[in-house]
Amino acid sequence: MTKTYHFIGIKGSGMSALALMLHQMGHKVQGSDVDKYYFTQRGLEQAGIAILPFDEQNITGDVELIAGNAFRPDNNVEIAHADRLGLTYKRYHEFLGDFMRQFASFGVAGAHGKTSTTGLFAHVMSNIIDTSFLIGDGTGRGSANAQYFVFESDEYERHFKPYYPEYSIITNIDFDHPDYFTSLEDVFNAFNDYAKQVKKGLFLYGEDEQLRRITANAPIYYYGFNDQNDFVAYDLKPSHSVLSTGSQFKVRHGQKDLGEFQIPTFGKHNVLNATAVIANLYIAGFDLALVAEHLKTFGGVKRRFTEKVVNGTVIIDDFAHHPTEIIATIDAARQKYPSKEIVAIFQPHTFTRTIALLDEFAEALNDADAVYLAQIYGSAREVDKGEVKVEDLAAKISKKGGLVTIENTSPLLDHDNAVYVFMGAGDIQSYEYSFEQLLSNLSKNVQ
Repeated sequence: MTKTYHFIGIKGSGMSALALMLHQMGHKVQGSDVDKYYFTQRGLEQAGIAILPFDEQNITGDVELIAGNAFRPDNNVEIAHADRLGLTYKRYHEFLGDFMRQFASFGVAGAHGKTSTTGLFAHVMSNIIDTSFLIGDGTGRGSANAQYFVFESDEYERHFKPYYPEYSIITNIDFDHPDYFTSLEDVFNAFNDYAKQVKKGLFLYGEDEQLRRITANAPIYYYGFNDQNDFVAYDLKPSHSVLSTGSQFKVRHGQKDLGEFQIPTFGKHNVLNATAVIANLYIAGFDLALVAEHLKTFGGVKRRFTEKVVNGTVIIDDFAHHPTEIIATIDAARQKYPSKEIVAIFQPHTFTRTIALLDEFAEALNDADAVYLAQIYGSAREVDKGEVKVEDLAAKISKKGGLVTIENTSPLLDHDNAVYVFMGAGDIQSYEYSFEQLLSNLSKNVQ
């Protein structure tokens, strides 16, 4: 008999992916959350998974409870009711740590790029062999017969502590989540502890000085562009074939040439992500001819350089919410649209991150040709103490632009031959939709 799982906070990106995966494996799944629309819920609705309002009546003794990490007895009626009844529940990462033991598992960790890399990895592997996966954009696939599992391994609050994968990629180490981590050294220690839990092989970006400090029990393989790495990506060039555009590159391992590869995305960070996947699958014994074939067809992940055209205007939506990610996203836009003006619309996410990285945000955003800012989106985990305002960031930006609101995105129309890059982890999509409506009203031609 299959279990019934109830997800408290089912619209969370990790939670929705896990719910979809368990549903596809034949389990009965339901969940609860707030009414506000979130981009992850479409997949749940398409699968016929019930999304209920938070209500203590959802909590009964015959369901297995999986609780989102943000929910506690003082802010959620279901958690409080479960505690009163003496019912146990697992957090997402606790459940996942137990769940993955039945598979040969491949983790992807890192301060930046883990969702894109997990998505690429999952796409390639699931096209080669039956594979279950969990991606941080809310996408999950479950197969009752799969022996392999690809998953995103999150460092926040050391959530990857219960994970013991066979293999893991770590894309980089950077200071982020200042509401939890106290310093870059604290972040490093978290990743270093995780690395020691990997059983068969670690794949680390070799040009990251923090990753070069990692020690582990499993063999370490470094990847990157420099010759000192075990896997070297070289001969990079843009690809503009009849079938697709993107990036072409070659990879060698020691003295052995592993072949030429093509991905349908731009930016050196995407080449690095692909090289990590190639390295891991090569060491794990997969056929690189099949890997190369399926790299070409990767369609991307949600909110990672997602493009649309409205009234002839290119709009890019990206989850970038850290200076390093902003630099990479703007770089990718420039590579793909070298003759266009790059207009960045950015919404800072969390007051703590904005305070800690204010100068770095300004420096990263100045890579664009014009910069518009939305009001800071505070996390449910923090209180606005009035220590920082979006105007503080605006004062440090040298490029033309200003502030925009959901109600008025018309200043964005002051640009000709522009690509608009909306970035952030809050509700920046509301600003994007407002701008799309504005463009649509100018002309009803929406592609």
